[in-house]
Amino acid sequence: MSLQLLSALGLVLVFAVAMARPVSIGVIALIAAFVVGTVFAGETADEIATGFPGGLFVTLVGVTYLFAIAKANGCVDWMVQSAVRVVRGRPAAIPWAFFALAAILTSIGAVSPATVAVLFPIAMSLAAVYGIRPLLMGLLTNLGATAGSFSPLGIFGIIVNGVMDGNDMGSNPALLYATTFVGSLVAAVVTFFLYGGRGLLRRGSPEQDGGSPAEGTGGGTATVTALDPVTLNAERITTLIGFVVLVIGALLFGVDIGFLAVAVAGAVAVLFPAHAKGAIEHVSWGVVLLVGGLVTYVELLERIGTIDWLGSGVANVGSPLIAALLICLIGAVVSAFASTTGMLSALIPLAVPLIATGHIEALGLMIALSLSSSLVDVSPFSTNGALALANAPEKERDRVYRGLLTFGLAMIVIAPLVSWLAFVVPGWV
Repeated sequence: MSLQLLSALGLVLVFAVAMARPVSIGVIALIAAFVVGTVFAGETADEIATGFPGGLFVTLVGVTYLFAIAKANGCVDWMVQSAVRVVRGRPAAIPWAFFALAAILTSIGAVSPATVAVLFPIAMSLAAVYGIRPLLMGLLTNLGATAGSFSPLGIFGIIVNGVMDGNDMGSNPALLYATTFVGSLVAAVVTFFLYGGRGLLRRGSPEQDGGSPAEGTGGGTATVTALDPVTLNAERITTLIGFVVLVIGALLFGVDIGFLAVAVAGAVAVLFPAHAKGAIEHVSWGVVLLVGGLVTYVELLERIGTIDWLGSGVANVGSPLIAALLICLIGAVVSAFASTTGMLSALIPLAVPLIATGHIEALGLMIALSLSSSLVDVSPFSTNGALALANAPEKERDRVYRGLLTFGLAMIVIAPLVSWLAFVVPGWV
């Protein structure tokens, strides 16, 4: 048995054990990385540890720590009240407002994880006020970030168009953006109605309902009442200034959002230590372990050539149409657990031989691959999904995890198949 096949089977085993036993999948993945890496791949423990996502670790810790401080000192309550006034008590409009905001930010060049990291805490707070399912808020915000990421200024759009131009495929940035945006929007519409949208459309605002029962996060009922008015003080103003620094630095100047969030949180904690004292306890350490362990194993698979082995095998399939579908499926599977950016960069060149046959249109395959690799970003093992999970209310976190996992697994199958049928098989683009 080859090392690549063995390591791929190891990934399957990781999920099987984690589903059969109540053990963190991150722990199982770290064990698998150690066993496969040292026993079969000849790597040292230090080499295996290089695959741990240090940047993601800092991002998850920094962002959740900062917002824990903001929640403790009342800043989040003030932002929620301000947002409630802006949406004018329309619960059904709130998830779409975050879809639109995320799409706008990524369309003008903001990186998707940085965008959702800024938006999720406020979105989840509003979800609690209006009795909206946290899962719905997380999914629509994520899909909005995906919708804008393939613009000519978006990070995914730059990658796809650049690789296509480099391989003389004839890019069409406007059509790529339009089709991927519409694809994400369609997914968001379906998601909205599957996860409680009908109930939101039938409801008025909490103020209009007079604090009457509204649809809860778990599908039952929850009394939604107005928050006690929160006014600005020196600590909350300082925290708000920190948020502005975070948004401008991360979204406009490309400063690493994790380290910037740690710096902002540290500054607020030094200036106002009372509310920051217990905030570190609310960092989502379980999420950090879950994602960090799995990504460490996937990075091992990339180093030992398993990902390239899978992609090359697919490219050699006899039927170009079937090969195109399999490439989209690989993009979806791996992107659900690792870097979408990396998958787009790696798989697009593998499509060159298929396109050279003349049976596959370049742009159609690129659109299908783009949607397949990005619509799965809601997986709890990807950066965006992990951030949604980290910011979900603690009592709802297991429910949100299962929902994100179910949705992500469904997208692994649905996104490649539908996008392949729409953009590859007809050959119209």
